[in-house]
Amino acid sequence: MSGAPRTSYAFRAQKSMGVVLAAPTYSPLETFDKPQEHVRTYQYSPDGRYLAHAMAGSVRITQADSGELVQDLPVPNVYEVGFSPKGTYISTWERPSKSEDGSQVKNLRVWKVETGEDLAAFTQKSQEGWNLQFTSNEALCTRFVSGEVQVFDPSAFSKGVVQKLRVEGMTSFSLSPGQNPSIAAFIAEKKGAPASLRLFSLFSLGPNSTPTAQKTFFKADKIQIKWNPLGTAVLFLTQTDVDKTNKSYYGETNLYLMSTVGGFDARVTLDRDGPIHDFAWSPNSKEFGVVYGYMPAKTVLFDQRGNPVHDFGTLPRNFIHFNPQGRLICVAGFGNLAGTIDVWDRRTLKKVATIEASNSSHCEFSPDGRFLLTATLSPRLRVDNGVKIWHLTGKLIHVDLVEELYQVSWRPGNPDAFPAFRQELEPAPAPAPSVALAEAAAKPASAKPAGAYRPPHARGSATPNIYKREDEGGIARLPSNGVSTPPNGQSNGVYQARGQRRQVPGAPPPSSPGPDQERKGRKKGGKKGGDESSGAPTPVPTPPPVQAPVPQSPGGDAIALDKKIRNLTKKLKAIEELKDKRKRGEKLEKTQLTKLDSEAEIRRELEALKL
Repeated sequence: MSGAPRTSYAFRAQKSMGVVLAAPTYSPLETFDKPQEHVRTYQYSPDGRYLAHAMAGSVRITQADSGELVQDLPVPNVYEVGFSPKGTYISTWERPSKSEDGSQVKNLRVWKVETGEDLAAFTQKSQEGWNLQFTSNEALCTRFVSGEVQVFDPSAFSKGVVQKLRVEGMTSFSLSPGQNPSIAAFIAEKKGAPASLRLFSLFSLGPNSTPTAQKTFFKADKIQIKWNPLGTAVLFLTQTDVDKTNKSYYGETNLYLMSTVGGFDARVTLDRDGPIHDFAWSPNSKEFGVVYGYMPAKTVLFDQRGNPVHDFGTLPRNFIHFNPQGRLICVAGFGNLAGTIDVWDRRTLKKVATIEASNSSHCEFSPDGRFLLTATLSPRLRVDNGVKIWHLTGKLIHVDLVEELYQVSWRPGNPDAFPAFRQELEPAPAPAPSVALAEAAAKPASAKPAGAYRPPHARGSATPNIYKREDEGGIARLPSNGVSTPPNGQSNGVYQARGQRRQVPGAPPPSSPGPDQERKGRKKGGKKGGDESSGAPTPVPTPPPVQAPVPQSPGGDAIALDKKIRNLTKKLKAIEELKDKRKRGEKLEKTQLTKLDSEAEIRRELEALKL
């Protein structure tokens, strides 16, 4: 990889912030001036040229490769920063506040990076969706205000709004990348009318703008929009706050696919019940992956028309991520799952490696596509915070433990600037010294029995299929079709014939009917004629074997005796308290007087026990 740019990553913790050079040395960037105060947030520019971090009194912008200071913006109390696609402009967001005269302070500001010039200021109350959305060439930028999308020219903010798009009922929007940008406007459900997503060309906006494509649908309280890198198609996930079929606590989800020119739109067909956990576009803009269904979830790769291409199997997974070159696919299970990561080769559709990254809350491919960064962040988890870097073959390369780690990310880079992948994936390099140090410092794990707890009577026997997960060979989950309970004779996908006794897993098989059933049978038979219907004598039930009495432990009597003495002593103490109350002239209740009368009997019993 000689001649390729050096990869690096930045991190932010409660008491520190730094930049670390990646392979092969994994050493800190010494020329980066580490801030001496708490950093609220940081952000790389999308092209990887700049690194900005916000402190209590200012926002500092540095060169990402050298750490050289570019600008120190004198804006206090900044909580969010964001760059334009080429790093020409930077936006800052402060918490909403009011000036002395009671007017709202303009808390969203746009600056020019090279000169530090304050170009524009707006009032932005919500932190969600606070930033301006720029076109890929930075010719225009957009902002959502009071149900309309306003378009500005970043080179001349003084001109004000140059174009606008107003759609009745619009609650959010998204601007596409690419050379021909489009605006996706989401209109939520209202008074029985369906929700819809409408696409408009940014260069054709006007008073009577007509959408180039649109899709209407129900069951959509929220929406998540993801464009493919070329901006020619869009995937959007709709979600309801409440699932009316009572299948999911998190509401009902659906996934739709639509092209910008209106030539194709469809709901992505998923063959498994349950929520959609994650979805992502491939960098080639022609494929996307979806993780869906009740756990263990299913992961499938689709083409640009929504047709399945490959099934990665059914496993406990809820995350999917492509490397920047599109050669590798990461499928993982984070959050309340074990943190297992599967790395797949898209060319051969074979698994390359399985990584056990327990407690991870962040996962990201490096710009060269050969390394995977995982991190345990706070406050998601306040112990074992740190960064781990893995090679695509699953080998651990670098470990950096950081106390109260809040944020970490690779420095962005152009994927074409790195060497292309060969037909055969390259082997892993030697690990950094930090791996050996981390292994030496790690505490030995306490020995625990493998597997789940099993009651004593079920130990030593095979686990019934109805209690196994589907990926462990268990019976597949059957769709309930909106029915909250299974029909008669069916439980957990296992058919049970009518009239048969239910077999309890781990218990001996049922033998002869019990005495209650025989009594019912005799009554039923007596009504139909008694013994005339059967000439055979009634079988005598075999009495159960008499079990030998279990000898009690030698200390059992002593323990019971001590317990009884403690109880009697406690009663005497309560009686003494009642006597003190009566001496003070307090009136006692009838039950309390009865307790006083029992003092002599309690003392006799206590003396007898002590003998």
